[in-house]
Amino acid sequence: MSGKEEKKEGSGNEGFEEKLINDEYKIWKKNAPFLYDIVMTHALEWPSLTVEWLPDKHTQKDKDYSVQRLILGTHTSDNEQNHLMFAEVRLPLEDTEIDARKYEEKNGYGGYGGVSGRLEIVQKINHPGEVNRARYMPQNPNLVATKTASASVLLFDKTKHSSKPPKNGVSNPDLKLEGHKKEGYGISWSPVREGLLLSGSDDSLVCYWDIRANSGKNVLQATGTFEKHTDVVEDVAWNPHNQNLFASCGDDKLLILWDMRERNPCHEPIKAHDGEVNCLSFNPYSENLFVTGSADKTVALWDNRNLKNKIHSLVGHTEQIFNVAWCPFQEPILASCGADRRVNIWDLSQIGKQQTPEDAEDGPPELMFIHGGHTDKISDFCWNSNEEWMIASVADNNILQIWQPTDSIWAMDDEPSAEGAKA
Repeated sequence: MSGKEEKKEGSGNEGFEEKLINDEYKIWKKNAPFLYDIVMTHALEWPSLTVEWLPDKHTQKDKDYSVQRLILGTHTSDNEQNHLMFAEVRLPLEDTEIDARKYEEKNGYGGYGGVSGRLEIVQKINHPGEVNRARYMPQNPNLVATKTASASVLLFDKTKHSSKPPKNGVSNPDLKLEGHKKEGYGISWSPVREGLLLSGSDDSLVCYWDIRANSGKNVLQATGTFEKHTDVVEDVAWNPHNQNLFASCGDDKLLILWDMRERNPCHEPIKAHDGEVNCLSFNPYSENLFVTGSADKTVALWDNRNLKNKIHSLVGHTEQIFNVAWCPFQEPILASCGADRRVNIWDLSQIGKQQTPEDAEDGPPELMFIHGGHTDKISDFCWNSNEEWMIASVADNNILQIWQPTDSIWAMDDEPSAEGAKA
């Protein structure tokens, strides 16, 4: 059992907490028409520990929606077959009239997305055990790497697999990447150099592969390994501004910066948090900024040029944080999700802004928006690179949500709405 999965288990379903969660959800649902332009809720057959938007967007002249795609996985029980999955989502176009006041619910779908909002699983690929994480290669989105319940990292070319999987349950990855001794969650494709893949696992190792080095065999040994962590490596990430730099973080509470050209860290390992460090993300606009998220319930902001101290701690979650990611459209915006059933959106440009005591009760000024639509721990989320402010998030109770805060909140010209978003 992986470190992160162990953390996700607990006795949180007692009657009182369940009632509290349900009451909070009812309040959220009542307020949702005023807080969102779109909310789509879809009940998956099994929980997905992973979600990622693919980069393409398709429109037709006579349709009032676009078709976009998601990568999902399954985490089944009772020895049921697991799958790597691809879904098509119909999203209403920007100028489509949507009656946000009318909540529609039908066949596992619900939300404020208009009649065109719809999700359909269009391809399932047999997968050996649960899909801990799945990420596409930026230079060829048909290639998807998965972290598995075993030590292997698998690579699938979706164009080489049929839409329906063989009923015999046999999994046929196009490439098996070896080098780890245990399972894990951390995975990252280089956005700069095609075919370079990083992975972090429970064996304390960081491995990387250059899949272009594959000589036609279906197994590829790690091109290199990096050893410095003393516990589970929870996450890895490339620096998008420098093709040789990446970072890793883990249960030893350490943040380590690496240079591909060296086998040793390019900086002394940093004790980044008081708890396990579960996730990290580099800012796509600023070469020096990055963030880490931790079991200590905080997101830490770092500057590459001075790593002695974090720049700031973002405080607003009430349980450990599982994922952090920067907004693809605006430099100071990022989001985080966690075991508290919330996705928080942060605006770093508001740090230090004066607040009234009433405002401060809702959280610090940089806490811009709280998505409260989930009723279970949120395993993963992903910003949509084609639709401003749109996020997909998945929770442990099989629920996938696609949501977009109303523009009166993110335009920052309507203060009461922004405050209401935290309520």
